[in-house]
Amino acid sequence: MSLKSEFEAYRTRMNEVILAQDNLPLKRFFSLDHQMYQEGALSVKTKELLGLVASMVLRCDDCIKYHLGKAHEAGVSTEEIYEVFAIANMVGGSICIPHTRRAAEYWQELSEI
Repeated sequence: MSLKSEFEAYRTRMNEVILAQDNLPLKRFFSLDHQMYQEGALSVKTKELLGLVASMVLRCDDCIKYHLGKAHEAGVSTEEIYEVFAIANMVGGSICIPHTRRAAEYWQELSEI
């Protein structure tokens, strides 16, 4: 199973588990998160790149994979992704380097699909 399909299957399965619970605050949070990345004054592409930088600086590998996947769907180029990686490392510092390695690996897989 590829990194992409494994990640997406796990994310889907666990989101279903979480959202099946009778917890209105969690459901509202998930909905708000979804709404934030819709087309608006900023394009979906721009919002995904912003989400990617924030995820890298916060060092959330799941979030990084999610935003890389959405960025790929939005038509982001490899050159653009590596500029985002550079910004994230500048803002977040060298602690972001391991996350950049994993992000580069995941982007490489997405680019081969």
